[in-house]
Amino acid sequence: MRHLFLFFLCFFLIQAQAQTFRFAHVTDTHVGGSTGAEDLIRTVDDINGQNDLDFVILSGDVTEFGSEKELLEAKSILSKLNKPYYVTPGNHDSKWSESGNNDFVRIFGAESFSFEKNGFLFIGTASGPNMRMAPGLVPREQIVFLESILKNMKDQKQPIIFINHYPLDESLSNWYEVIDLLKTRNVQVSLLGHGHTNKLFDFEGIPGIMGRSNLRAKNEIGGYSIVTVTPDTMYYAERTPGVKTLPNWCKVPFSLKEYQQEQRKWPRPDFSVNEKYPQVKVKWQFQESSDIGTGISVSGKLAVYANTKGEIVVVSQKSGKLLWRFSTSGKIYSIPAINNGLVVCASTDNTIYCLNLKTGKLQWKFKTGKPIVGSPAIDSETVFIGSSEGIFRAIDLKTGKLKWQFVQVKNFVESKPLIYENAVYFGSWGNVFYALDQQTGKLLWKREKYTNRMLSPAAVWPVAANGKIFIVAPDRHMTALDAKTGTEIWDSEKYSCRESIGISVDGNLVYIKNMTEGNVMAFETAASEQKLAWSCHADLGYEIGPSPIVENGNLIFVPTCNGVVVAISKVTHEVVWRYKLSNALINMVTPVAANEILVTSLDGQVACLQYE
Repeated sequence: MRHLFLFFLCFFLIQAQAQTFRFAHVTDTHVGGSTGAEDLIRTVDDINGQNDLDFVILSGDVTEFGSEKELLEAKSILSKLNKPYYVTPGNHDSKWSESGNNDFVRIFGAESFSFEKNGFLFIGTASGPNMRMAPGLVPREQIVFLESILKNMKDQKQPIIFINHYPLDESLSNWYEVIDLLKTRNVQVSLLGHGHTNKLFDFEGIPGIMGRSNLRAKNEIGGYSIVTVTPDTMYYAERTPGVKTLPNWCKVPFSLKEYQQEQRKWPRPDFSVNEKYPQVKVKWQFQESSDIGTGISVSGKLAVYANTKGEIVVVSQKSGKLLWRFSTSGKIYSIPAINNGLVVCASTDNTIYCLNLKTGKLQWKFKTGKPIVGSPAIDSETVFIGSSEGIFRAIDLKTGKLKWQFVQVKNFVESKPLIYENAVYFGSWGNVFYALDQQTGKLLWKREKYTNRMLSPAAVWPVAANGKIFIVAPDRHMTALDAKTGTEIWDSEKYSCRESIGISVDGNLVYIKNMTEGNVMAFETAASEQKLAWSCHADLGYEIGPSPIVENGNLIFVPTCNGVVVAISKVTHEVVWRYKLSNALINMVTPVAANEILVTSLDGQVACLQYE
């Protein structure tokens, strides 16, 4: 009897050992940064020397800036792994992507993955934010992917390990949507990066494990995580490449999760603010099938926007009824421009399109060497637009033929250029702000201030009045430059701001969102120094959204990164109303009448709001 007992004990021990597996969790490699490539090479060599590791998961921020060069370098390093690897992008790969995230898909094959190992189902998704500074946002197409994987599971009780760059909390705009989906199945744990440190989380009952960054930071060598999975437990240990593996710093026990039986109600986005302002009503609203990274442009009865499916879309401004769609082969983050019955919009498929506004018929297209994420401006029958190949162009609106091009742009152009007093103004993600002659494209002046490209004045839509150009940037300064010479009139960090700016219709006031206090502030454009005209306690919180502030009549409309439009009285300088359309970034507010605005949000909401 004793021999029989020992036999079964050995059998179960062997079975348990057979089901145990190990993998490497690498995250936040930031290839393109100062030591990113070197640290990743060391990690790859170390992983290759460990035969008991079955695969590698890389949970985002693969690169520093999401450029093609950085992505190719990262791919070259990772391709030397002697075991399978699975990778998802992080905010550094997507926010500053010169290709609108197309290069990541082209180079790595996809932004998501799913596979099985020893009875566990691994699912990884992208996390955004795509192109616009805002909290993370799992893109609409990634939500659809996740839904499809969960729906088609043969065994709905199969244990799931979920991978995303961001924590499943409010740092991700649609965290609740992801969690609600995951909780329909037996999800055991969520693996993540982003915070660059080892940390254990609880995401509404779902354990979360953040792995340390692969970067060396202030140490001589970086590091990654060794993950051991047994039938009933996951163990995390930090590995110093070529040196040692530290003791397990955390463990997560597995069990059958039946989240549907939960009684607790978890916090969700609060839309009750809309009930406080009954003077604001939705005239029409719909949800796009993809994300939207553009605002709406209007001409007469027609409204035009674009989406990340690569479509240019025209709807009725009065009813929201679809009139036509034009498909391109790349995601679109370019806001359409309209002039003389023509729509001009650029796609990340390396093409600028001109369409007939009424019919959607292609009038002409202009091919470029790289994708375009910048928006066009039209003036005097000329289209002005920058691309991701270091070129800024002037194109004839009627014919689509090149008038001139400026080929000395550092890095790529994301914003919409400003046309002011016979010059064109724009910034790039190469630390430079440019002024070009409108007729010839000749460089009038340029302002180079930073060595850190993350501080570039590249996402702001510049505004101008009284001979001055006004910009804000990630350095949190507000700056006034002489329009003719580029001379700095003033550069102030007194009122911390980011990339959102606006100007009054009469040109007397320039508006910003003050990040530290959550206020909206107005400054006199005629002053020779930063002179505050008024401040509104708008209770915006930590507001980082780059969408421009606009004015219509006696109201100033402030878009936010949490899906709220705030209307401020130009007379009393107080909040008149707020409306929460979504929980994601408001792309732009477009006034269409004395009491109507059109709005889009990054998660694909399109609406016409009517107010008294």
